[in-house]
Amino acid sequence: MNDEAVRERAKQAGIAVDWIDAADRQQSVSPRSLARILDALAPDEVNPSTLLTGVVGQPIELHIADQHRPATLELEDGTRQTLRLRAGDALPPLPMGYHKLRYGDDEVTLAVAPRRCLTVGDIAQGQKIWGLAVQVYSLRRKEDDGIGDTTSIELLARAAARQGADAVALSPMHSLFPADLTRYSPYAPSSRLFLNPLLIDPTAVLGRDRVAAATAEAAPSTGLIDWPDVGRRKFAMLRRLFDAFAIDDLATDSALGRSFRQFVAQGGDALDGHARLEAEQGGWAAPILYYAFLQWLAAGALAATQASARNAGMRIGLISDLAVGLDRAGAEARLRPRDFLGGLSIGAPPDMFNAQGQDWGLTTFSPHGLRASGFKAFISMVRTAMRSAGGVRIDHAMGLRRLWVLPERAPPTEGAYLTYPFEDLTRLLALESHRNCAIVIGEDLGTVPEGFRSRLHDLGIAGMDVLWFQREQDRFLPPDKWRDDAAAMTTTHDLPTVAGWWKGSDLQTRRALGRATADEADNRPQERAALWQAFVDAKVGAGPVPAPEETDRAVDGAVDFVAQSPGSLALVPLEDIAGLTEQPNLPGTTSEHPNWRRRFDLPADEILQTADARRRLALLDGRKS
Repeated sequence: MNDEAVRERAKQAGIAVDWIDAADRQQSVSPRSLARILDALAPDEVNPSTLLTGVVGQPIELHIADQHRPATLELEDGTRQTLRLRAGDALPPLPMGYHKLRYGDDEVTLAVAPRRCLTVGDIAQGQKIWGLAVQVYSLRRKEDDGIGDTTSIELLARAAARQGADAVALSPMHSLFPADLTRYSPYAPSSRLFLNPLLIDPTAVLGRDRVAAATAEAAPSTGLIDWPDVGRRKFAMLRRLFDAFAIDDLATDSALGRSFRQFVAQGGDALDGHARLEAEQGGWAAPILYYAFLQWLAAGALAATQASARNAGMRIGLISDLAVGLDRAGAEARLRPRDFLGGLSIGAPPDMFNAQGQDWGLTTFSPHGLRASGFKAFISMVRTAMRSAGGVRIDHAMGLRRLWVLPERAPPTEGAYLTYPFEDLTRLLALESHRNCAIVIGEDLGTVPEGFRSRLHDLGIAGMDVLWFQREQDRFLPPDKWRDDAAAMTTTHDLPTVAGWWKGSDLQTRRALGRATADEADNRPQERAALWQAFVDAKVGAGPVPAPEETDRAVDGAVDFVAQSPGSLALVPLEDIAGLTEQPNLPGTTSEHPNWRRRFDLPADEILQTADARRRLALLDGRKS
């Protein structure tokens, strides 16, 4: 096949043969790279989708080629009507929901969505509200298992609600790898359909006495989590709970036993497959039912935590985090390989920060596989994320439209953008958003396609405005120039905290790892002065620029600055409320930096009681007035 034929076939498969780089220059993908990506996608094998999406109030195009086909339309409420379809016909507008259209031997699901997702404005009725962002594992409570858990979240949520918060945005709680406790990045999960039992307090389901009886020893209290050690201890405790449960509840058919059996039945093939695969990989002869038991505890504990947050007065409660990809050796990809990209990784093209591009070492959905399966995997993932939450944050939301993919063992420079069915995916998001009463936040940081943010706005998906990126050349944008449809934040888990940036701790860390340039260090004083000037102009700071060691005034100014943004929701990471200098994750590092391991010194229900924290929370709560 000649080069032009390869390019044409790539276009038909949804691969962008040309793209615009970070310097606004057009780049072309080599025919060799296109051919390798095509081989991995195998687009010629794709069957037509068994699901069509539509919008409430609009006709639904059917694309039926045959003439005069008798058909039956069954609405979600059970209402049926007989139709006769002709080529080019469209169905009249249908109500919101999942409906079935049957004709001949074919059946198509019609997913009819509202025009936009449920928004913060819908929930807050025009009021500007705020919340906290937290790494779940980092929380601490008395008598915990050496790691943050659902009870820690509950303690924080209730304490925050008392001071006016309406949301707590969580780090991903996806299922990881019980058989390999060294793999603990929340953004490289085994499955996004199930939860990480290490982040669960089973007392919410089984009660304090049972859990106390199964706990052999107190977990060590350290500033950094030793995941393998903590994991072994906690899984041993959970196994003792299961063994007692099997005798006391399953054998006697108690109320708890019946609840568990109902959970297993409702989980169906997905839960059974996940539990079986974890049992095969476990290495300690745990029965399949044990892994289902872990998910039952996790689902019950997380649901109780969301209920507690809402009962405390939060209008949103928990906001879950949905990772953009997963480990290709994980349970989700192994159980449904046709739904995922085989032989390809996702990442990012070269840009001004990474001249060689990025290979995240993850897989994600295949757009062709999604269509062939009627988007079942995507719908299941979204429902899981929204099940016990009032909102969901979508990591790297640009993946709804396109993702940079690269062949295995190829450098990121040999990748290309793969197009995704954006309209279908966002309609399904809107439908599930309303059915689950959950807002949607899309992380739209980095290289963003032209027009993407305006489409998110139209669809009711909130973007993210982060202080460090709200600039025009050497000037920080005033809060009134921030977007009114974005969640305003001081920072994220991948970026410096305000105190760390002001003090220069981030530069010291990166310099020690050979990752900071001399220009960055030279420019920081000017950047610091520019940020303080923005604070002064916004009347959230006064006087001369504080010294690098005077971080408290800088953090106060940043929180107040973000609080003045016009968006309906402000989310401030707990690290900034506490004035900490170290960030949770340093991108591009693994063992060189303690990523995903730091814990707070104070218990979750005491962090917000310090004078510094109370002052900053009062600044946030002032945005409601």
